[in-house]
Amino acid sequence: MKLEERKLKEIEHSDRRRSIVKAYEYQTDAAPDQLEEKFVAVENEFDQHFSNMKFYSITKSSFAHRDFLLYEGIKGVVALDYCCGNGEVAIEMAKCGASKVFGIDISSVAIENARELAKAAGVDSICEFAVMDAEHTKFDAGTFDVIHEYGALHHLDLPAAFTELSRILKPTGKLVCTEALRHNPIIHWYRKRTPQLRTEWEVEHILGIPEIESGKKFFSMLNISTFHLAALAAVPLRKAFFFEPLLRILNLVDRLLLTIPGVRCMAWVAVVEYRQPFK
Repeated sequence: MKLEERKLKEIEHSDRRRSIVKAYEYQTDAAPDQLEEKFVAVENEFDQHFSNMKFYSITKSSFAHRDFLLYEGIKGVVALDYCCGNGEVAIEMAKCGASKVFGIDISSVAIENARELAKAAGVDSICEFAVMDAEHTKFDAGTFDVIHEYGALHHLDLPAAFTELSRILKPTGKLVCTEALRHNPIIHWYRKRTPQLRTEWEVEHILGIPEIESGKKFFSMLNISTFHLAALAAVPLRKAFFFEPLLRILNLVDRLLLTIPGVRCMAWVAVVEYRQPFK
C-alpha cells in the first residue's frame, strides 16, 4: 500500500470516529451516564464503531502507570500530545501545570474537537492544536520536554515515527507511549473479526515487543511494562456490583503472571518510557 493511500484511509477512518465520539471515547462504555449523552454525537453508530470500548473498563492499572510517568515533573514543561485525537491528554497535561502543550493529529475533525474541549476546560491559552503529519512534523529539533503517545505508533511507519520523535524530544526529555500488543492470538483473532473498528494497515502493524525494542536505535534508554491478561476475564462483568474487587484481584494475578518470560508478551497493553534520544 502506498504511503499516501495509507494516510488518506487513516484520515477517513479517524474523521468518522471523531465525528461519532467528540471526547473521552475510552470512558463512554464504562460511565455512559456521565459521558455518553454529552460526547457521543451519533448514537446509532456508536455500538458499531466503538464496540471495543468495553475492554477499556479494565485499563485503570495501565493508565495509572502511564499517568505516573507522564505527569511526574510536568509543571513548567513544554509538552506534545502526539496523534492527540480529541486532545484529552493534552488538556490534562495543561491542567497539571505544563507551561505549553501542543497537540497534533492527522484528522481535522479531531483537532476541532480538541480545540473546543480545551476551551471548555479553560486551558485554551496553554493548548495549541494543529493538523499535522506525525511522521514529518513542523517542530524544531529538541522542542519538547515531554511527549505523550497513545495507540498511534501502529498507525504509522514506525522508523519514520521514531526518527521524528527522537528529533523533536529534548536530550533530557521523555517519551511516554501506550500501545496494544500483537502477540496474544485470541486478542489478535478479535481484531481481525472486527474490521470496522480499525484500518487494514492498523491490524497488520500492531506492535510486538521486537518493534517496541527497535526504539533502541533512536533512544538509549527504554523501560517496558505490560498489563492486562487475567484482567480481561472481568470485561463481561464490568457492570456487576462486584466488578471493582474482582478487577483488583485479577490485577494482582497479572502482576505475578506478567513477570514470567513468555507470558509477559501475552498481555494486551504495554506502557513504554523512552529517554535519551540519539541526535
